[in-house]
Amino acid sequence: MKKTKLISVLCGIFLCASFLSPGQTEDYSLKPRQFERSRTFDALHYLVEIQLDIENKSFMGRSTIILSSLQDELDQIELDAEDFLVQKVTDNWDHPLFFEQTDTKLKIELKRKYNYGETLSLTATYRSEPEVHQSGEPKKGLRFYEATEDHPALVASDSWPNGVHHWFPCFDFPNDKATNEIIATVNEPNKVCANGRLVQVKTNKEQGTATYHWLQDNPHSTYLMFMAAAPYQVLKDHYKDIPINYWVFPQHVSDAPRSYELTPKMMEFFIKTFQTPYPWEKYDQVSVPFGGGAESTSATAMTYRILHDEKAHEDFSSIGIVSHELAHQWWGDLITLRSWEHAWMNESFGTYSDYLYTAHELGDREGQINLLNKKNSYLREAKNEYIRPIVTDRYDRPQDLFDAHSYPKGACVLHMLRFMLRDEAFFRIFKQFLHTYAFQPVDTHDFTKTVKQVTGKNMDWFFEQWLYKPGHPVLDISSVWDEKENNLTLKIRQTQDTSLGIPIYKTPVLIKLRTEQEESIQQIWLVQEEETFHFSLDSRPLLVRFDEGNYLLKEWEFSKSKEELTYQAKNDDVIGRMWACQELGNFQNDTKARYILQETAQEDSFWAVRQAAVETLGSWKEPGLISFLRAMCLDANSRVRASSLSALGEFGQKNLADFFKQRFQKEDSYLAQAQALRALGKTGDKEHIPFLKKAAAMPSYRNIIKNAAEEALDFLQQ
Repeated sequence: MKKTKLISVLCGIFLCASFLSPGQTEDYSLKPRQFERSRTFDALHYLVEIQLDIENKSFMGRSTIILSSLQDELDQIELDAEDFLVQKVTDNWDHPLFFEQTDTKLKIELKRKYNYGETLSLTATYRSEPEVHQSGEPKKGLRFYEATEDHPALVASDSWPNGVHHWFPCFDFPNDKATNEIIATVNEPNKVCANGRLVQVKTNKEQGTATYHWLQDNPHSTYLMFMAAAPYQVLKDHYKDIPINYWVFPQHVSDAPRSYELTPKMMEFFIKTFQTPYPWEKYDQVSVPFGGGAESTSATAMTYRILHDEKAHEDFSSIGIVSHELAHQWWGDLITLRSWEHAWMNESFGTYSDYLYTAHELGDREGQINLLNKKNSYLREAKNEYIRPIVTDRYDRPQDLFDAHSYPKGACVLHMLRFMLRDEAFFRIFKQFLHTYAFQPVDTHDFTKTVKQVTGKNMDWFFEQWLYKPGHPVLDISSVWDEKENNLTLKIRQTQDTSLGIPIYKTPVLIKLRTEQEESIQQIWLVQEEETFHFSLDSRPLLVRFDEGNYLLKEWEFSKSKEELTYQAKNDDVIGRMWACQELGNFQNDTKARYILQETAQEDSFWAVRQAAVETLGSWKEPGLISFLRAMCLDANSRVRASSLSALGEFGQKNLADFFKQRFQKEDSYLAQAQALRALGKTGDKEHIPFLKKAAAMPSYRNIIKNAAEEALDFLQQ
């Protein structure tokens, strides 16, 4: 019998093994080892005074660093500095100092030797190098953008992960935290946003400029320093006495609330969940042209592309990215990875937080889908690119570690830890960890030590297999019912390739057993490569549910009869019902399986289960299902309608073209409209090229309609 796989995954570190297997393209075990940078001083405060010329894509700066010596007889300071030309350096008393600037460093000779604990200040005056900016954006640091249809001319810092030294001299590594001030002058009507609280805005009428003075008076890592200047419209909001502002481009004022209006509720939720106050004086979300979000302290740089019109709201909610970036104000900003191999300390916690808020705001079923999508996101990377340890010091660039291992996979590890420790202890760990290490750099050991301190449990075995070793459990499961003995035998084999350094996993798993008379949930422990478990029941089980609650990250095969799957498709949780619908795809020629899938597609209470049933039926490509799939194009949920249109498109029938055009014209969902256009293209009927060209000219969120129409035209021209 053909088996489908529902997969979730985990990784770690095993330095002597090769991590490359068929289908993967990169071996992390061969990458160079990287180490936390050493320091000769502790940066205490940065004062950056900068004049921004957006039109000419240039800047002039004067930056002061206050620092404390970490050694005796310190006579030289080396700062990271790149993409600008230093003109002079002075000390506390404005005495000039000898300095040497290389491509990446600023080396400063001190007037005397400083002993441990002594403080001093240095001021560098500098300007951007014109040749860097004339041809477009700089490599890093401050990015200047020309005006487009989507945004005005502006400048925004791009400091993560090590770009801040491209706009002022500093020690650019996350293990050193400092306070900072930014005093930025810009032509009006531009406004400047930066970290911390706004101390003053001074208007210089004769020059037509304004100077913004921002103060961040709690320490944070240099890559979290942020500045942006544009003709922003500032929409004001708040949570209690904490200002919350949305800095958006003028053309997006009416759309911004759809993406941002839940921010105060999110803040309240995270304060209660983490049992830790919001740690900064305000929270800004600032539109920028680059992708995604960057959780700069108290001021998240957020791509303007998340701001959407009313029609897009159904399919493109911003809850995930907005809650993720807000959670970083605790996980990444209040506490910050000490060095890049601990990227999961930022990203896994931020990603798990957006799951927590999704489940809170939209309900447990949407939370389950959110977590399943995270697992599958990791799976794609593990199957098609590489597996690596979640915590590893082998990488080429820090950016390499900000992937599906550090984000969704690590979030799933946290979910499994929560299952093992239970909610009260799990969130108590969050609280103590944040309170103990507030405003400090942290590493994985700090977290595992907190787990021991809070719970009294040594969970080193858990972290060893899930964080420090590669791979994931691959399970082959089978069950046998003994009618005479009323006994169910469950056999489980771990079949993962241990030659790659992947362990045999030790983990608890919940098994739900349901008969006509009773239901029970029993916990088993997987410890060995192959194990057998016996369960006494009153009668043959209707449902044997492996991993009740969907906690375990796994790849698995569990062959079941049509009768078992039929029952499961109607009576399990959301993830179990979806899986059963997928497995019923193995019974294509069976009338009963077809009936159950059609009934599920029409009647299940949750959209994702209906979608799974539609996709399974669509994969059969049976002409007799066309009428049914057409009816499913009227489902209440746009994602089900889109999947139905996609399935119909695979038939490639010209007589469906008018139906696809009709659905495009009547749809109120960009997602479903796009699938209608793709399906139209797959009919192969060139008569509809003018219709598609007209659709391609229609404006839509993120050009969804245009892109789909162009894909359809490509189909017709093949």
